[in-house]
Amino acid sequence: MKPRGSFFDALRDRTRVVSSETAGSVPRGLRVATAYAWRLLVIGAAAGVVVWLVIQLKLLVIPLLISILVTALLWPAFTWMLRRRVPKWLAIVISVLSTIAIVGGLLWLAVWQITRQWSSVQSRTIEAVERFRQYLIDGPLHLTSNQIDDLLAQGLDFAQQQASLLWSGALAIGTTVGHVATGVLLTLFILLTLLADGGGIWKWTTRIFPRAARPAVDGAAKAGWVTVVNYARTQLLVATIDAIGIGLGAFLLGVPLAIPVAVLVFLGAFVPFVGAVVTGAVAVFLALVYNGPWTALWMLIVVLGVQQLEGHVLQPLLMGSAVKVHPLAVVLVVAGGAMIAGIPGALFAVPIAAFVNVVAVYLSRRSWKTGEPPTGDLIWSTVPRPRRTPA
Repeated sequence: MKPRGSFFDALRDRTRVVSSETAGSVPRGLRVATAYAWRLLVIGAAAGVVVWLVIQLKLLVIPLLISILVTALLWPAFTWMLRRRVPKWLAIVISVLSTIAIVGGLLWLAVWQITRQWSSVQSRTIEAVERFRQYLIDGPLHLTSNQIDDLLAQGLDFAQQQASLLWSGALAIGTTVGHVATGVLLTLFILLTLLADGGGIWKWTTRIFPRAARPAVDGAAKAGWVTVVNYARTQLLVATIDAIGIGLGAFLLGVPLAIPVAVLVFLGAFVPFVGAVVTGAVAVFLALVYNGPWTALWMLIVVLGVQQLEGHVLQPLLMGSAVKVHPLAVVLVVAGGAMIAGIPGALFAVPIAAFVNVVAVYLSRRSWKTGEPPTGDLIWSTVPRPRRTPA
């Protein structure tokens, strides 16, 4: 009598034969492409879930990312004070208060010049509108005064039609203001926590991973953090140089609101390429409206000169090999981040891409086994590296 499992064994053997015959009939290239395809689908689905969670939790994620980026900006000065044996609490107070003072000072300067030049700007605006109106009449379009008035009336009608939407969004605006206030407080709290106990937070984080994976996770995070610090430090310097160059050019050319333009350029420079283009366009537009086409042309030359200096001298010289992200990848990442999450997405796209790139390279090369620690001042140093036993 045959064993009871002989039928199932025969069925299994037959299935293997059919599978092998089927696999043999499928071209190898198609099998490889299929293997890559389903893996890419799984990775894409996981990335989509992560993006969806980030969007749903944006009120928590955005303050967290802002605090991490500000921590990276403050980290060189903060560690410098710690190396000079300044107490940690005093270093934290100096770092945070200095940042608030610098940001508040820039905003105060911008508001001060706007209030000081508001009357002249208003009169120049009226003159510019009248010149533009006269150009529409005398220019190639040859519009009449009645046609211009009709266009203005249509614009007013459209604004009145949208008024109900604006009023209905008042509650949403109030909610947004509340969210912004909450986000500012949350960002400040996370910033203080990272500066005070970043090592303890990272030590707790590494315990989530299996013990065998902790050296790889720790080393990859260290390499990524060094990259983020280098990126933040370089962008701060580049933003300062851009703001001084374009703001000084606007001042020398007599363009109004030179200080607000410089502050806008400084803030916009933290979005690589795109921010510089947009803020530079604002400076050129102001020069065109208030000073005429020739001044606008010189303002455009100044903006292009500063941007060329940034793109071809400052970025390669200061970044070096710290952030290995191609300019084309930077543009695509910024555009994708803006499409997904607007201004916050454009702001955080490049540091996140640089962090992911360095972490992926570190893990693919298995660099944690070579015993070569990342260079730079680190916030994390909790997981010991595995000892290399002699062969």
